[in-house]
Amino acid sequence: MMSLEFLVTSLIVVLIPGTGVIYVISASILQGRMASLYASLGCTAGIIPHLVATILGLAAVLHTSALAFELLRYAGVAYLFYIAYATWRDKSAFSIDSTTRPANTSGIILKSFLLNILNPKLGIFFLAFLPQFVEPNAGQPVIQLLVLSAVFMLMTFAVFALYGLLAHAFRRHVIESAAVQRQLRYGFATVFAGLGVQLAASER
Repeated sequence: MMSLEFLVTSLIVVLIPGTGVIYVISASILQGRMASLYASLGCTAGIIPHLVATILGLAAVLHTSALAFELLRYAGVAYLFYIAYATWRDKSAFSIDSTTRPANTSGIILKSFLLNILNPKLGIFFLAFLPQFVEPNAGQPVIQLLVLSAVFMLMTFAVFALYGLLAHAFRRHVIESAAVQRQLRYGFATVFAGLGVQLAASER
């Protein structure tokens, strides 16, 4: 069950930058080290419903229901565009002077949670990914899925937190000019909008 193949594959999957990683990095640069940890926690929590759906077999229903998939997908698209707009408009973003506002714990966790829970492809990914590492002869497949899910979540949090800490180091030592702050703000806003377009154009 807990094979080296599973650990390596999971690490590769988690390391690939996606919506969650981008949000963690932007939160770290925007509001500091603790914000990146809150964002990592929220992103990790956001995959729990998808893992539960996989274990209960609900992801199979989502995969076969065009309406359910489309509703969730466009909710995710709308939320990504909202994040892009908010980032673009927030002129205080990426400011690192002494007046930088403290991290809004609940707001950061909620935003990062919604980013993952509104991504329908996560449910389908786990439906295809996790069962490959269940050993039929070992028995108790539900317990195996729970253990695999727990390990995947811990790995997700650790990697996302590492991304955030690296971004925080970048924040402290590099972005000191208003021009750089503005470019980063527009850059992250564009990336979030691009992810929204990508999700809108994606196929099941």
